[in-house]
Order: sequence, then C-alpha cells, then structure tokens
Amino acid sequence: MTAEHPARLPSSFMTPGSSSFVEFLAAHDPSLLPSSRTLPSGTAPPAPHGTTIVAASFEGGVVMAGDRRATAGSMIAHREIEKVFPADEYSAVGIAGTAGLALELVRLFQLELEHYEKIEGTLLSLDGKANRLSTMIRGNLGLAMQGLAVVPLFAGFDLVARRGRIFSYDVTGGRYEELDHHSVGSGSVFARGALKKLWRPGLDAQGAVRVVVEALFDAADDDSATGGPDAVRQIWPVVATVSEAGYLRLADDELESVVDDISLERTRQARSSRTRHGSLGGDLR
Repeated sequence: MTAEHPARLPSSFMTPGSSSFVEFLAAHDPSLLPSSRTLPSGTAPPAPHGTTIVAASFEGGVVMAGDRRATAGSMIAHREIEKVFPADEYSAVGIAGTAGLALELVRLFQLELEHYEKIEGTLLSLDGKANRLSTMIRGNLGLAMQGLAVVPLFAGFDLVARRGRIFSYDVTGGRYEELDHHSVGSGSVFARGALKKLWRPGLDAQGAVRVVVEALFDAADDDSATGGPDAVRQIWPVVATVSEAGYLRLADDELESVVDDISLERTRQARSSRTRHGSLGGDLR
C-alpha cells in the first residue's frame, strides 16, 4: 500500500461519506471518540461533577439555566463552571454528570450539527438533533458503567412546530420529550418541585427566566452540590433563551436584577414568618 504524502490531507478527508461527523471520526480515527477509550481496571478516578440544569418553555421558545458549581465528593471543585451551551443557532444543551466528559460531549455535538449543516446545506430538524445526541450518549455507556456518566438536557426552538421543546435522556441514550419544564442533576428533585409550583401556561420569556432562577434557588437551598447565585463573588447562573430569534444568553446585569428581586421577596417572607412565629410564642407564654 502506498503511503500518503505527509503534506496532503488523508484520503478519508477527500472521500464523500456520511453527513455525521461522529461517523466520519469513527472511520478516520476512532481513538479520538470518547466511547473508544478504555480505562484501566479498578474504580474510576475522582472527577468533578456538574449540577443542576433546569429548562422551561414559554410563549415562543424555551429557557435553560444552570448553576455554576462543580463538586468532587464533598469538596467544591469549581465555583464558575459553565454548564449551558448553544448546540447550534436554535438549540441549547446543558450538562450534568462527569464534567470533563460532558464538556467534550458538548463540543463533539456542536461539531456534529455544524458538520451536518455544511454537508447537507440545511439545518437538522430538532428531532434529528435530539436523536443524534441520544446516539452519542449511548456510545458513552461503557464509561458510564464505570462511574463516568454524562446526562445532558437538550432544548430548542422547533422551526416547523414554531414552539420550544425540551428533551431529557438516561445514561443508555434513552430520549424522552418533556412537557413544559424539566430538570436534571443532583438538585433536580428540589428544582422540579419549584418548577411545578411556579410555571404556568402563557409565560413570556422574562417570566420563564424568573421561574428557572427561582428553581435554582430552591435546588441550592437543599442540595449542597448546587451553587446558588453568589452576590459577593458576582457569580450568576448561566441562563439562555432559545426562540425564533435564536440562542441568546442573558447578560450578568439582567440576572443580577432578577436575583436581587427574588432575594428581596424571600427576605421579606422570611422576616414575616419569623415575626408571626415570634408573636405566637409570646401568646403561649
């Protein structure tokens, strides 16, 4: 077999093939795929984990938010990790699970969607994007069984149905469409309770942003792995909306205003509760 000239691209780059970047990489150099790596025997090494991600629909789109804390066991590994990213112009993906692998999965997913658009000359449908992500998660099952699981949350604006849609996954790649709102990560139980109480049909983008931020407040209140807004360090959640206008990340000053309003309201409620309980105690004496 004749060796390829070192100054030229390998022949795999010149051969017409699939519109899937993952399939191209599997044919060109499968060792570059996370699913093709083998770990040494024994337990998986300690690695930072990211939580919590929430998403909610509104009239004309969907909003996704993630806290900024990564943990390694009982320790805070990072206070400013970002967990919500644009998958493409009309979709967003949030990560929960092993942070390093999750970030790599997001970058590969972004390349997958960009590659498809370049090869086919059109955007992949929202269902198609959700299915591609499902396949990539399934490919990570071997690592997940060794404790290095990645469970993302995917949401976007459906250009055909003209509405926002939310998709959740399990470690085997199972794909599930969620109605109205959803959350993943260690604080998801508490966030989901808040979403059920606060979300309502007909919300606009501003109202939905407040709902997801309040859900993160509640998650951080009961889950030590979830970091709430940090006014001292000026660390705010990553919050993004996806609508017909595309992916839009909210600026920190907007989030600071939302957080201040929620904090003031909850402070008033706490003071009112303490005053009421104090007066009741006085009556009993």
